Amino acid sequence: MRPFDPFRSVKAALAALVILSVGITTFLIFVAFHAAIELRVIAIFAVIASLLLTQFVGHGLVGPLDELTVAARAMARGDYARRVRFDRRDELGELGTTFNSMAADLEAVDRHRKELVANVSHELRTPIAALRAVLENVVDGVSDADPETMRTALRQTERLSGLVEHLLDLSRLDNGVVPLHARPFEVWPYLSSVLKDANTAKGPAHARTDVHLHLDVSPPELVGYADIERLRHVVSNLVDNAVKHSPPHGRVTLRARGSEQPQGLVLEVQDEGPGIPECDRDRVFERFGRAATAPHGKDGGTGLGLAIARWAVDLHGGGIRVAESPRGCRMVVTLPGPVREDD
Repeated sequence: MRPFDPFRSVKAALAALVILSVGITTFLIFVAFHAAIELRVIAIFAVIASLLLTQFVGHGLVGPLDELTVAARAMARGDYARRVRFDRRDELGELGTTFNSMAADLEAVDRHRKELVANVSHELRTPIAALRAVLENVVDGVSDADPETMRTALRQTERLSGLVEHLLDLSRLDNGVVPLHARPFEVWPYLSSVLKDANTAKGPAHARTDVHLHLDVSPPELVGYADIERLRHVVSNLVDNAVKHSPPHGRVTLRARGSEQPQGLVLEVQDEGPGIPECDRDRVFERFGRAATAPHGKDGGTGLGLAIARWAVDLHGGGIRVAESPRGCRMVVTLPGPVREDD
């Protein structure tokens, strides 16, 4: 039975209940004076009519609250899929809508928590298993502790270290304790050093020595404004991803242009890989999010780099997105200049 809901307000429903009760009682008293009926009989009928009316209106008010109570108890037991299903136009209807929205948010948080545990466990297990295999082969005498074997172990150790650093950055992100130290800087020498580090790094993400890195800054004397340490992480991560997804002997281009704002900056990282499907362009910036074309093997990454990169860009007040490109993937980062307060 659907609760009676003729009003758009609980206050209006209660006011109508009082008015109807008083009206019925007044009418019965009026009838009693003209029909010579004893007042106590009229009083009994008035009480009965008021109780029936109160029960009718109370069912419409208490029924949704009972359903909310049952759903809240189920949620307290961990059942975040429970929803309330009643269609009302008053404050109780708004409460039900808010409850369903809260339940959906809690369900998403619980799902993300489970995915976080599963993904972190998977990401840790892969390099640990590889490192253990290398060390077991050395201990058992299957392979010698030569420089190549040690470099393999070092790469797995660096991968573990990178994952831990990403998780620490993620923790700082959630706690909001990372300050921003922005200052002007010369774009060309800064990005040149970032690409030089990418060429000389020894980690597994940079094992591709066949990919050509190209820097294009216009004008050459361009000056930007950012936290150079946070920006280095953003650019390095985008270049790393572009290198990993490039075809053999591919080309990765890092472009820098000025924006309309003073010392504002627009950075682009373009590769020649398979690109990112349009349906995945938002999901790749989520924690542990990967596009459908992303590898899930040994070079699949942690799935945290782009999430942290987006956070670092947001911290600057800028934006990061996957832009349209006829070939490959084109990541665009926009950074505003310094905020100037009006005198």
